[in-house]
Amino acid sequence: MEETEEPVIETNRREDLHDDNKRYCWVCFATDEDDLTAVWVQPCQCSGTTRWVHESCLQRWVDEKQKGNSLERVHCPQCNTQYVIVFPPIGKLILVLDIADRIIYRVCPFIAAGVVIGSIYWTAVTYGALTIMQAVGAKEGLALMEQSDPLFLLIGLPTVPIMLILGRLVRWEEALLGFLNKNVPRVPIVKHLLPTFQIASDSVRPHTQGTEPPFSDPVSATRVLCGALIFPSMAVLFGKLLFHPVHSNLKKTFFGGIAFLMLKGALKIYYKQQILIRQYQRRVLDFAKRPSDGKEIKTSSNTNP
Repeated sequence: MEETEEPVIETNRREDLHDDNKRYCWVCFATDEDDLTAVWVQPCQCSGTTRWVHESCLQRWVDEKQKGNSLERVHCPQCNTQYVIVFPPIGKLILVLDIADRIIYRVCPFIAAGVVIGSIYWTAVTYGALTIMQAVGAKEGLALMEQSDPLFLLIGLPTVPIMLILGRLVRWEEALLGFLNKNVPRVPIVKHLLPTFQIASDSVRPHTQGTEPPFSDPVSATRVLCGALIFPSMAVLFGKLLFHPVHSNLKKTFFGGIAFLMLKGALKIYYKQQILIRQYQRRVLDFAKRPSDGKEIKTSSNTNP
């Protein structure tokens, strides 16, 4: 009995050894029997069947990992060993071209960023100069800039659109609307002069006191930018229409800008107030069952077995 068991154990050991020596490609899962002419490599520290791989399969896998960057390091996905990848020697001309290509690849993002920043800067300078000429007049503006220090112009002119954008971010209308909604209903005389605020106060539901709807809208970058850049033109237009007797173009533009802000702010406050009243007067109705719904329910209940 013992003599028969020993050959069986020895046979199993030989089969296990044969399986360990059998090569399996961990990329395409092929064996020696599937392709007798394939070239096999052991590029990492893996043991067992996963240490073998077709060189052609590994080359394709490395190409997918490097994504066109031949300098990218590639590691084994199992043991994390870095693959040793060598290239054949190249000529001096190809070496110089390869170095130049790498330098251009690394420098181009900085050059592109510089071009974009420079374009934005000179656009801001041009806009600042046009704004000054628009506010004080073309001849006066040119004379003023010619008499100024060039360094001061290079620093000061780009700040004109920046200050306009920052000023556009100040949402004073919403702060004033909140102040009026809280304080106008408390003053007997003022609430008769501004009845819409009294209506808003009367429209508040008892169970929602202290939970007012938000006044502010989400900030839109494009809306802020357009509103800030168009403000000087609107200030000049309102100054010419409303303050024509004023001789100074700068004063005319200044008063026109204030008038434009006041008019726009009043319209926005009125619009927000009406939306707020509408929000306060919102109701949720009970669900009204339609007659057809009951008929459908009865019909479906009759059809059930």
